[in-house]
Amino acid sequence: MKSATLSDTDRGTHFAENDNVNRELPMQPTTTLPPPTRASRTAFPRVQAIDIVRGLVMVVMALDHVREFWNPTLIQPEDVSQTSVGLFLTRWVTHFCAPTFVFLSGTSVYFYALKQPSRGAVSRFLITRGLWLVVMEVLVVNLLLQWSYHYQFVLLQVIWAIGWSMVLLAGLIWLPRWLLTTLTVVVIGGHNLLPTIAVKTPADAALALLHNSPSLIPLPGLPPLLNAYTLVPWFAVMLAGYLIGPWFQLPLPDRQRRLRLAGIALLVLFVVLRGINVYGNATPWAVQPRGLTYTVLSFVNITKYPPALLFLCLTLGVALLLLSSVETATSRLSQWLRTFGQVPFFYYLLHLLLNSIGAAIWTSLAFGRPVDLSFTQAKDLPAEYHSSLLRAYVAWALLILALYWPCRWYRNFKQQHTYWWLSYL
Repeated sequence: MKSATLSDTDRGTHFAENDNVNRELPMQPTTTLPPPTRASRTAFPRVQAIDIVRGLVMVVMALDHVREFWNPTLIQPEDVSQTSVGLFLTRWVTHFCAPTFVFLSGTSVYFYALKQPSRGAVSRFLITRGLWLVVMEVLVVNLLLQWSYHYQFVLLQVIWAIGWSMVLLAGLIWLPRWLLTTLTVVVIGGHNLLPTIAVKTPADAALALLHNSPSLIPLPGLPPLLNAYTLVPWFAVMLAGYLIGPWFQLPLPDRQRRLRLAGIALLVLFVVLRGINVYGNATPWAVQPRGLTYTVLSFVNITKYPPALLFLCLTLGVALLLLSSVETATSRLSQWLRTFGQVPFFYYLLHLLLNSIGAAIWTSLAFGRPVDLSFTQAKDLPAEYHSSLLRAYVAWALLILALYWPCRWYRNFKQQHTYWWLSYL
């Protein structure tokens, strides 16, 4: 049983977006932040594709968190030498969540900036919102995951990464777009060249927070930090989403064409580089003795911590294709997903709360006491516990059903009110 594995740390998934930031506006110059009047900013509908895709990955995200609370396993789901196809795919599909969330956070920042009178106002908001998210990660998200303030360690996950990325973006939005684009390409394409840092000194710890595989950082007198989401590569993902924001102001056919071509290009790059098997992922793929199916799983088994180039090519490539195809969707499912996508941070906190409460009730009934299975070592597991992927899927379906009506209520509440604090939840 794992207590601080990579999978265990993949619980966050964000969300930093203001409910009203992704408005579809007439085309504006992309080299500066235009200052249209407030009336013109609120006269346009939201970009439906952003809400639907964000809602979709939020629903999938919940599957991974439910799996950790309701069906932790003694093996790593990504270990193709031991895992089952069902367990591997259950974990693998959730890889698309964090990159899409962080990317769309950047796009939402772009739209938020269009509504503000100056870049100074944008910078101030990004700093305060970013620091607020950092505090929420440490004090609230960790509490919901570990069921106590007696932390085994302080998990630094996607909310942490988004918060500090906003703080960084507060300064970088003043730079020319060509420079930001160059920075994004260099970081995403080249950060896999950076060495892994062994944390031995405070300077090492600071560098590890910026870019490293997950590592424990000791703090005198406090629980150690477990930095699952290092800042440099995830910030580059947010910056990429910010830079692509102007595409959503284009006429729909042009926008769809650009998104589709970009998505295809990333997927082609993934296949080529993965096939070469030299660069772009921490571990190469290999022919598996268990057969062709597991060889294919090895090929698509990509590194998330930190997010490898191939990880981002695959996940963001699929995200861009989805964004190109759902703007005109009218099905009931798309509207459900859109509702979730309009209240991301509210959804995130509520789903962690309900998941924790549900797991506590179930373990109390099953084992006579509440057990946080996600943070329990194998030797401490209740003797009656057994793994069941079906149990996780049932719990996930019930959780999503329970989330819909509170999220719909909060969405309506945000649409009807303009309280300042709404932009922080």
